[in-house]
Amino acid sequence: MSNFVHLHIHSEFSLLDGANRIKDLPVRAKELGMDAIAITDHGSMYGTIDFYKACKKEGVKPIIGCEVYVAPRSRFDKEPNVDNRYNHLILLAKNQQGYRNLSKLVSIGFVDGYYYKPRTDLEVLEQYHEGLICLSACLAGSVNQALLNGDNEKAEEIALWHKKVFGEDYYIEIQNNGLQEQVLANQKLIALARKLDIPLVATNDAHYLRKEDAYNHEVLLCIQTGKRMSDMDRMRFETDELYVKSPEEMIEYFKAFPEAIENTVKIAEKCNVEFEFGHTILPNYDVPEEFPTHYDYFKKLCDDGIKNRYGENPSQEILDRMEYELGVIQRMGYVDYFLIVWDFIHYAKTHGIPVGPRTWFRSRFYYSLCD
Repeated sequence: MSNFVHLHIHSEFSLLDGANRIKDLPVRAKELGMDAIAITDHGSMYGTIDFYKACKKEGVKPIIGCEVYVAPRSRFDKEPNVDNRYNHLILLAKNQQGYRNLSKLVSIGFVDGYYYKPRTDLEVLEQYHEGLICLSACLAGSVNQALLNGDNEKAEEIALWHKKVFGEDYYIEIQNNGLQEQVLANQKLIALARKLDIPLVATNDAHYLRKEDAYNHEVLLCIQTGKRMSDMDRMRFETDELYVKSPEEMIEYFKAFPEAIENTVKIAEKCNVEFEFGHTILPNYDVPEEFPTHYDYFKKLCDDGIKNRYGENPSQEILDRMEYELGVIQRMGYVDYFLIVWDFIHYAKTHGIPVGPRTWFRSRFYYSLCD
């Protein structure tokens, strides 16, 4: 493992905010002598698989994460001018359980918590924290915001809550990004970490690949906010330091806090998510106890459908066709898939919910049996 690892990186899937192309990230990491790198896009995990494959291709260890949005109250609260404010939090998956929990948190953010952004909250963070490493995030993190507002007591309360939930996998994040607020925040964050015995970790919140890409990133922000580069009131970061820095740059800036650099490597070593491709993974479908196998239940449904559609004495041609298609489905391992789709189509049809299109199924023959 290299002597520094980037753990806070935004790709092109941080839409109109991240300018790092996924295919370029592991290549750049390798050029800079790093053998691991993370992806932590805003509120989503759309780039996860592409990132994983790109890293594996280059021989770089992929670290799967997300910078989630945390609601100020409950994820269900959506009051104007109150709940449109949110905080950031970095979550990194240590293992398969962590990946599943991270996926769950992101999904909940979209399904339950969407209000301007896909938001999670403290309730579900506590519920799905296993297998996750938590970093306190950028200036938009709740600890940072409390410190910058002069509320040290609140900052301690927030940090201690996360320490209680994530234990030794909670880190106070300090950055080198050229922002004056960050310099002040770092001083307070370091003092807080020492007081509460929480480890430090150094990141750079990289939104683009090289320093010279800062201008292009500003253009991207203008597109996001509907502004022109000439507009004085446009959103800007006021820095050109949000790039994928070399280990030497990060080590030099944080030379007074070597543990913050060392912890990036320790965290990277903890993160070992692997994906298996070419193998279909389906949810288990619970069948009635009287059926020995899922296939037996599936065949019973098809037999009933045949009788309902063609009567008690269907032609041999119909029966032969059913047996042929049942055999194909069984050999391909798609019995559970057909049961799952049958279940929600059956529910919809028995509750007056329109259903379509028929291309959901492999054949119209089996779609007809759902009637």
